[in-house]
Amino acid sequence: MHSIDLFVKNWASKQSMTPIDNADIAELEQRLAAILPNSYKYLLSNYGLVHTPNVLSRICDLGVDISEVQDFLSLEDVYSLSKLYEMSGMPKGHILFASDCKGNMFCFKLSDCERQQIDIPVWFFDHQFHTVKKVSPSFSEWLEEFNNL
Repeated sequence: MHSIDLFVKNWASKQSMTPIDNADIAELEQRLAAILPNSYKYLLSNYGLVHTPNVLSRICDLGVDISEVQDFLSLEDVYSLSKLYEMSGMPKGHILFASDCKGNMFCFKLSDCERQQIDIPVWFFDHQFHTVKKVSPSFSEWLEEFNNL
């Protein structure tokens, strides 16, 4: 989980992060009827909710074409916003877990969460166009893209 540790070291704001209890993560999985990838659960249980305000500045400075992540959602927001975004036009079958600064969301496909996996693809929901596109083959590789900036 080196890419996750490095991501937090490089990008997390200096505000204190509180790791999330595994029982709370298991409760979310039960509510979602899904099994979240181990890589994502590692981030939550070791670091908690990560806020990365400097990613956007770095992306703009470099002029790279990558969608920035700004905030990882609370467990309650993962559940409630996934339902709310579906009602407002997002295609069904996605679990939101992080946002950019414009209201777009990063998510996992619910169908990828049917069985226990170490890592799964990351998708990007563009709220303006109501489209979902794959942005990385795995959560760890997605975070590694930011580490390489």
